Parts: sequence; structure tokens; C-alpha cells
Amino acid sequence: MEEEKIKMHIQKRYSQAAEKEKCCSCASIEDPLTQAKLLGYSEEELKQAPEEAFLGLGCGNPTALAELKEGEIVLDLGSGAGIDVFLASKKVGSKGLAIGVDITKEMVKKARKIAKKYGYTNVEFKLGEIENLPIEDNSVDVVISNCVINLCIDKLKAFKEAYRVLKPGGKLMISDLVTNGELPEEVKKNLDAWAECIAGAMEKNEYLKVIKEAGFKNITVISEKPYYEPGINEKLIGKILSITVKAYK
Repeated sequence: MEEEKIKMHIQKRYSQAAEKEKCCSCASIEDPLTQAKLLGYSEEELKQAPEEAFLGLGCGNPTALAELKEGEIVLDLGSGAGIDVFLASKKVGSKGLAIGVDITKEMVKKARKIAKKYGYTNVEFKLGEIENLPIEDNSVDVVISNCVINLCIDKLKAFKEAYRVLKPGGKLMISDLVTNGELPEEVKKNLDAWAECIAGAMEKNEYLKVIKEAGFKNITVISEKPYYEPGINEKLIGKILSITVKAYK
């Protein structure tokens, strides 16, 4: 399947998600706040961030485990409408900075609009690919991501970019979908399955090897659980895992 065709389809689906102000991609639950709770966002966090930033598109809550400190610079890969950026901005405070990078123009526009509406002064949203980040070398303390690396065709390049922008000793904290064994070929070739964060998911051990190959050390799986959503292909039940991984530069 052509890489450009996959990328265009993913962008189209996430543009629709931004404009409709509800999930149409990684999950099928209509209420984004209900989805957020299932993903691990607490009631307190739901109160701390703008409701319109919750689109229910993730598979975890990386900011909850990232142990962010005041004054740090945090980068969110595939930031969408900005939920994890806004939550991170609260933790790093006025002396810190939370940056979001997303490939979809509509998502970046939406996130910037929300930031302006609610007066966030320590956030930035940039348009760009996570395989080619518009971020300087050695400039970020923590890189987070929520169910986005699986959408990348070249995952090694994405992790190498994350490694490049991190400061020495910097931390990677990501939630993502991986597989337990190989996916059926018909799933791998399905464009909608790509946009739904399934077709591009890599086998768990291979995924961890790619992180190591990118240069990261002390790679740890913090959490792991089966991923399920209503209507999922029967062939995929038990094959999709939601994991959170921590690693260091």
C-alpha cells in the first residue's frame, strides 16, 4: 500500500474529527469525556483542561505517569486538539513550556483556538510530521505521545526524531497500541484500520526493539492491557494491546 495514500487517509479522518468535535478515529464511544475516563484521565484532570480538547482519540494518559516538573519543556507527538499539552502545561507551570506537534492543519488550528480562548500562555502548537519534527536538537526535557506512533509508517524515524530533540537524560513517556502476534493481511491493507490505530500497530517486542535501536536506554513497559472497542473485528480480539512505555536518552 502506498505510504502517501495511507498518510492522506489518516489526515482526512483526523481533520473530520477536529471539525466534528467528536471522535471518529481511534475509539467508537460517542462521548469523549466518557472515553477519557476509560483511558485513565481522572475527574480532577477533566476539570483542569478545556472540555473541547477531549476528542477521545487516545489509548492512555501519558501525562499522568510522566512525573513532569515545574519549569520543564514537554513535547507531545501528535497533539490533536491539545488535551495532553494543556494538562502538561499545568504541571510545568509558567516557567515551563508544553509544545504540541500535529500533522493535521485542522487539529493545530483547533488547539490554538482553544489555547487563546482559555488564556494559555505556556503552550505552543506546531504543524509538522513527527518523523521530521520542527524542533531543535537537545531542547526538550520530556517527550510524550498518546496513541500516535502506531500511525507512523516509519516508526524508527519517529523515535529517532524524539531522541534527537530530547536533552541528554531526557525522558520518553508514550501510550500506544501494539500487537500480540501478527495481524491479518486484510487488516494491514485496510485504510480505515490504519486511521483507527490498528493496521499500523507493530508487534510488541519489535516495537520495543525499535525504541532501543533509536538510541533509548532503560526501556520499561509501565502498563499493559488488552485493547477492545465495540465492533472490533473478531480476528483482532486479544491481539491488540494498549501499553505505556518509559525510556531515557
